[in-house]
Amino acid sequence: MSGGGTTRVGDRVQRARDRLFAGRAAELGVFRSALSGDAKAPAVLYVHGPGGIGKSMLLRRFAAEARATGRDVVEVDGRLVEPTPEAFEKEAGAVLAEERAVLLVDTFERCQGLESWLRDRFLVRLPAGALVVVAGRQPPDAGWTSDPGWLDLLCTVALRSLAPDEATAFLRARGVPRETRPALLAFTGGHPLALALAAAVAERDATGTDGWEPGRDAIATLLPRLAGEVPSPVHRRALEVCAHAYLTTETLLRAVLGDEAAAMFAWLRGLPFVESARSGLFPHDVVREVLEADLRWRDPEGYAELHNRLGRHLFEQIRTAPESGMLGAVGAFMYLYRTDRHMAAYNSWRGEGEVQLTACEPADHATVLDLATEVEGPGSAAVARFWLDRQPEAFRVCRAARDGRIVGFSAWLRLAEPCGEDVDPVVAAAWEHARSTAALRSGEHLAVARFSVTSPEHPKISPVEDLHQWRALAEVARSGGGLAWSYIAIRSGDFWRPYPTSLGLTPTGDRPRVGRLAYDLYTSDWRAQSIRAWAEEKTRLMLSGVPGVPEPAAPGPATESAVLSRPEFDAAVRDALRGLSRAEDLSLNPLARSRVAAGQGIELRELLTRAVDALRAERGGEKYHRAVAATYLHGAPTQEAAATRLGLPFSTYRRHLGTGITRMCDALWRREIHGTGTS
Repeated sequence: MSGGGTTRVGDRVQRARDRLFAGRAAELGVFRSALSGDAKAPAVLYVHGPGGIGKSMLLRRFAAEARATGRDVVEVDGRLVEPTPEAFEKEAGAVLAEERAVLLVDTFERCQGLESWLRDRFLVRLPAGALVVVAGRQPPDAGWTSDPGWLDLLCTVALRSLAPDEATAFLRARGVPRETRPALLAFTGGHPLALALAAAVAERDATGTDGWEPGRDAIATLLPRLAGEVPSPVHRRALEVCAHAYLTTETLLRAVLGDEAAAMFAWLRGLPFVESARSGLFPHDVVREVLEADLRWRDPEGYAELHNRLGRHLFEQIRTAPESGMLGAVGAFMYLYRTDRHMAAYNSWRGEGEVQLTACEPADHATVLDLATEVEGPGSAAVARFWLDRQPEAFRVCRAARDGRIVGFSAWLRLAEPCGEDVDPVVAAAWEHARSTAALRSGEHLAVARFSVTSPEHPKISPVEDLHQWRALAEVARSGGGLAWSYIAIRSGDFWRPYPTSLGLTPTGDRPRVGRLAYDLYTSDWRAQSIRAWAEEKTRLMLSGVPGVPEPAAPGPATESAVLSRPEFDAAVRDALRGLSRAEDLSLNPLARSRVAAGQGIELRELLTRAVDALRAERGGEKYHRAVAATYLHGAPTQEAAATRLGLPFSTYRRHLGTGITRMCDALWRREIHGTGTS
């Protein structure tokens, strides 16, 4: 049935929101002034503040007030719209045809890359009577304030925690007993989301008391009660995954929870403090930090186990994802280490969709050279031109999603033999370091991360710089073997210096100059430490600060990786075969510390056993397998005894044995250099 007096559920929802809304008088005053058509009122309100500060609640109130005045309201959620001009205009375009329409854009940080387009291309087409509110975590960029045309039309609003009287009014409206309010106010500091979570529990406590004492894990206790008690340990683990990971998907949950992933994803999605983005779920910032702190304090071993499992999964994603997804995988992997020393200071993890890394096409070369000249000078541009002519495939450009403009570029130079030393002092310094420290072996190459150039309009820490860094890690992880040394050239200065050393990179001590600029050169020998071992060391360092997790002993000389020449490698294989039954001899064999063994986490005896078995798969390899296995795996006391056991003339046996060992050495060497061969 319907009728003029019918009350809709939506009306009841709005009344409840109105009853619980507290504070924000100044913000409401500005909005109401603009609604009334005041000539001095702004046309655009730009609301910004951290997660959970109440931006969405304020926009809901704005929407209700606008509709109450008869205005048409168009609402756009940045989490649900693709960050392209076409998709945004499809969602918001109705305001272009309505003289008094109100456009409310929430979660704008999810499409921050559209900011310039929104300001310069979209908003200028609105009818004069329209009103726009943009809400996100980032403040407006300098383009607004530097343009005199926007000075009188824009009002920037930075949301803060509620004042004590506003927070008290909120608790009163929620029915929190008077005696309990002071403790909740002290506990939450007026942060709206924390206040709402605390009130949700306190209002269920019919017996208010002034003795309410929030303990160290008080919010962590509030969260499951707000969710109606966490149903099971599996649900608790799903919450912990959501807190530790950058974004949570069913795929990520499956790596931890197996077949429970789909059900847990649906449960997380329904929680009031978990939000949906285009690429997955994430909790409000306050909730994330609380859950993280609670797990680290309550179950440090469980925290370490979760970190390791997520790290292994995300690292594999870096190696196997298509190129279009590899940098997102790197960002998610690095986010796991956000509490480790300098990680959070040098990565932004923001601007999703703002910039994209793409191939450098011939038509882009002129723009790349112009940008190199602008940022680093003509000398650097001349070097860039040299490498563009010889390794154009090494270059990638960062394009602004809003207009495709190139705002940065980088190169990953792969060099198997000296080239460009007389043109590029950075590459010359890399080659000199490699020759003097541990020269390349046949089949190996070195790589140089070159030209991490960012347009001056972007700050030092930005999504563009994120892509430069993340690409270098992705290239190492996806190198597939054969990579001996990698070098990263960073313009000299105090700002960046702490970061590469915190990542475990070694300064070469060289400071090559190109024109007016000097560069610091940092390196890693990936034969001595595999990329997997590097990740494990990062984990060790991070977890060493977690109470209750003992810090592993630092690696000593006996565990340092060995970089062997081919003659040394073959000799080590033969020695290891002869000592296969003596564990002490194997532990001292340099092959145990080579990339083929230590780099893959394989015990030397297991490695050699697999290599012997692999001879069977080669053409005509069965006879070589029988000779090597009889001699070293089956305990023949002498070679003569092995020949007799096989029923072969001694000369034939010796020929089979020698060929078998040579084939083993070849296969293991291919794996040492290229990561292929015996599995």
